[in-house]
Amino acid sequence: MSDAGLDAPIVPIVRIVDVHKSFGAVEVLRGISLAVNRGEAVCVIGPSGSGKSTLLRCINGLIPVDRGEVFVGAHAVHKLRADQEMIALRKDVSIVFQQYNLFPHKTALENIMMAPIQVLKQSKEEVEARAHELLKKVRLAGKENSYPGELSGGQQQRVAIARALAMRPSVMLFDEVTAALDPETRKEVLVTIRQLVEEGMTSILVTHEMAFAREIAHNVYFTDHGVIVEEGTPAQLFGSPQKERTRAFLEQVL
Repeated sequence: MSDAGLDAPIVPIVRIVDVHKSFGAVEVLRGISLAVNRGEAVCVIGPSGSGKSTLLRCINGLIPVDRGEVFVGAHAVHKLRADQEMIALRKDVSIVFQQYNLFPHKTALENIMMAPIQVLKQSKEEVEARAHELLKKVRLAGKENSYPGELSGGQQQRVAIARALAMRPSVMLFDEVTAALDPETRKEVLVTIRQLVEEGMTSILVTHEMAFAREIAHNVYFTDHGVIVEEGTPAQLFGSPQKERTRAFLEQVL
């Protein structure tokens, strides 16, 4: 019996190759490459304006890249143009933003159910059962009929996470999801994300939460001025950064 298959290389679920992106004369991404394996959590840290949020939007096709390649599973994101292709991608990659973007006139339950019903055309009964389970998962059972205006910021952000999970994605993107929250509600959201990571959800997080990144990430990427300055495990990057720019940044934030 051949054992050749035992040494088969791990194919990353997310692969970004030399990605460039400009807005007008401003070059925001200047040749970013990274890879994320299935089940890994990767944190992207760096000063504001270093291209972190733009990178996430390139991964889920919200922003087209100028040059380079973006692969998520079977999707060559840099080549996608048709609406149906984008819908298929968004089913596999969900993004949670700093602003919750919930529909104010819809209840928590309705917010979670909308995309699977309208975009994926799944049955209302199936989606509703899943939405109830997801609210339990983010510790908001009992808030099904609450409107966003009746929820705290942390509760709204957890509804937004449940809404993203309702698409049953393979990859979750988190863009500074705690930046607008006070310390108490921030903790609620971080507990929810930690649980997802522990369950093996492939996650890419843009974050200023250094202690959290150190705790949950498999790899950390430090970006500045649109390039990756340094990457490594949390122990390497936070414990003994190799680059002067990384050290200077960490001295400011730790």
